[in-house]
Parts: sequence; structure tokens; C-alpha cells
Amino acid sequence: MHISRIDLNLFVVLDTIYTEGNITRAAKALSLTQPAVSHALARLRELLGDPLFVRQGSNMLPTPMTRSLIGPVRQALQTLEVSVKHGNQFDPSSTRRSFNLGLPGVLEARLLPPLMQLLQTQAPMVEINSVRVERRQLESELAAGTLDIAVDVLLQRPGEIRSTPLSRDALVVVARQDHPALQNGLDLETYLAQSHILVSSRRTGPGVEDVELARIGRQRHVGLRCQHYYAACQVVSASDLLTTMPEHYAHIANINLPNRIYPLPLPTPPLDVYLYWHENAELDPANRWLRGVLGRLFPEQGRLAANTSGIEQ
Repeated sequence: MHISRIDLNLFVVLDTIYTEGNITRAAKALSLTQPAVSHALARLRELLGDPLFVRQGSNMLPTPMTRSLIGPVRQALQTLEVSVKHGNQFDPSSTRRSFNLGLPGVLEARLLPPLMQLLQTQAPMVEINSVRVERRQLESELAAGTLDIAVDVLLQRPGEIRSTPLSRDALVVVARQDHPALQNGLDLETYLAQSHILVSSRRTGPGVEDVELARIGRQRHVGLRCQHYYAACQVVSASDLLTTMPEHYAHIANINLPNRIYPLPLPTPPLDVYLYWHENAELDPANRWLRGVLGRLFPEQGRLAANTSGIEQ
């Protein structure tokens, strides 16, 4: 089938039904009538020879063909939109725009307060949706346009995903102020003699510190595995357990807790935080503006970018 036979607006309808999961909501999102959306879906079904969606109650469930199409369709629509908008200037002071920003929970508390403070005065019409993204889905979400920008640790990425370093963090150890074993400080032997909290979104597997300990033939005892650093810090304040975490977030999470922060007595590689976007958004004025804003929120960004010039892009 030649592309000239297809009204590209039909793919906008397909994308919206997929996103909303309901004909009525899709019609509202598109500012169309429900019969108009149903008619567009019928035309696309006829052209593609597939039902595309199966009704289940009030919901529209995508068929396997739709699930295979939606990624390329979204990428094509985003590319077209960026191409159309390329010549336009983005004025943050007056333009209404919503961005989907992929952020791990540990970075939300560090990044969102200064970001929203800046937007309140410089871009009052801009909306930010901070969402959690599975790292294995990062590429497909950026390519499909369901994610505008992501901030995360250094990840393996294909050539279509661009990146630049934002910050560098160290690991520190958090313990309650009156921890009996740490009155004279924290060395490696004292660290290993304690019970620890490992924070991870994964159900199994070691932390960065465990990998580094294994390199020198040592192992620590993990008494608790939990999902969030703030919960770990709460447990630390009420027990003799220790937790190891990124330094910047450690100062935020423990500001109102009776805990102390110690350097990790173990050489570990720094935790580099990177900004990610898809090459389709490289020239999008709005995306470029937000990337610039995020870069300015990390004072060390310029130095790190200069150090990685020619390595990362």
C-alpha cells in the first residue's frame, strides 16, 4: 500500500485511542465528535486489514498489530511535528507546553524544587510531568515521544539517543548520630561489622558498593532491602543499621533526621548523572530550551561536558 493512499490524520487518531484507551476520551482529546473518531478508526481498519482495537467494556484494547505499529507511528508523528515547528521560536514566558521528564525517585527531590522555582518566574505556562521509566524502556519512550527528556545514571545507549553529563556524585554512609560502633569514626572494618540497608527497585542483585567489595574479596551483611532511600534513612535513625547512598540526596533526605553522614571507606567510581534525549528532538526549540534549563541547575555540568567532549554526544 502506498503512503499516498493514507490520510496521516488517521495515525493521530490511532495514537490517541491507544493513549486514552477509550473512544470517548480520545474524541475529547482530539476535540472531535465520537462518531468522527469511530469513522476514522473504521477507515484505518479497512486500509490495514486489522481490527486494531478490541472493545472490552468501555475500553479499547490494542491488537498485536497495533502494539507493533504504535512505536514507529509515534516516532514518525514526533519527527513530523518537530520538522514543522523547527522554524518557530519557543518563547518560554508565554508558550503553553507540557514536558514528560523521566526521573528516578532519588533525583526528584534534588531537581524538581529548583526547576519549578525557575519555571514559576520564567516559564509560567510550562508544565512538567515527572514520571518513572524502566531503564530498558528509555530508548523506546524517547523515540516514541512519550518521554521528552530523561535524567539518569550513565547507561548504554544506541546512536539515536543523545546525552550529556549533568553531575557527579559520591557514595556516603548514613548512620544514627549516637551509633555505638561509630564513636571513633568509620573505617572499612567497622563498616563491614555492621548490618546494612540496601536500597534498590530490583528484588535481587547487589548494589554498587557490593560490587566494589567483591572486587577486594569482601562482603557485607544486608539486614534490610527496601525501595526508597528516605525510608532507609528513617530506619537508620531508629536502629544500628547503616545505609549507603548518593551524597547529594543524603543531605536532602536526612535534613530533619538525627543521622550523621560519613564518607564511604571504600574506593568506588563516581555516580555520573546524564541528561538523555532522542535525536528527533535535537533541533526542537522547546526541548533545547529545557535541556539548557536543566543544565544550568547543575553547576558542574559545563566542566563535565568539556571533559567528555568527543566521547558523549
